[in-house]
Amino acid sequence: MKELTKAEEQIMQILWELKQAFVHDIIEQLPKPKPAYNTVSTIVRILEKKGFVDHEAFGKTHRYHPVIEKKVYTKFMFKGLLNGYFSNSMHQMVSFFSKEKGLSLAELEELKQIIENEINTKEKK
Repeated sequence: MKELTKAEEQIMQILWELKQAFVHDIIEQLPKPKPAYNTVSTIVRILEKKGFVDHEAFGKTHRYHPVIEKKVYTKFMFKGLLNGYFSNSMHQMVSFFSKEKGLSLAELEELKQIIENEINTKEKK
């Protein structure tokens, strides 16, 4: 799987949310200033060539839908972030984000609860 450009990822976020869309539907979801129809159409065709999107034809018009699930791409990007910036160390990553983001006590407690729930789930297996 290839990493998406910022523009490609922006289009994919819209397609993941809408599930299927025509180019004009995608443009409606984009912030102002809106890009040209041809620009969005070109990006969608690039996404199709990369295997992220497929289409259903309605005459000269195409309705596009994601082929790669958001969860799959998120996992791919997360692994790249973890490996590329934190030497594949979850400890380094969590430490970095907890210190840099300045998490509140409530947020830290919430993370602690998530981790405890995951530990309990794994212990039951």
